[in-house]
Amino acid sequence: MEEQQFVFGRMSSISKFIYEITPNYDIAGYVLFLTIFLLSVLVYKLGFAKKLRVGQNIVIYVFLFLGCLMLTFLAFFLPVVEGLIVAALILIIYKIRLRLEKKQSSTT
Repeated sequence: MEEQQFVFGRMSSISKFIYEITPNYDIAGYVLFLTIFLLSVLVYKLGFAKKLRVGQNIVIYVFLFLGCLMLTFLAFFLPVVEGLIVAALILIIYKIRLRLEKKQSSTT
């Protein structure tokens, strides 16, 4: 019990929340991985994606998947999920402002 309290005390906040609300640790690991993968895909799409062929997209997403496996291990003690959320929010705000500026410049 003390060891579990020690590990939970050092986890990042979202990882700790995921591990507290899921029924067991296996499911919590999958939920954490899925969260990181989906946020990484969102950040990639918002900030870096270009029009590519299907094969190239498959390669990119396979490597993104593999990279997210490593990020999941880091997410236990580092704020990886929180950083991805901040990056996604910044890119969403940027895209909204860019769209508004394009709309405004096209009407003038």
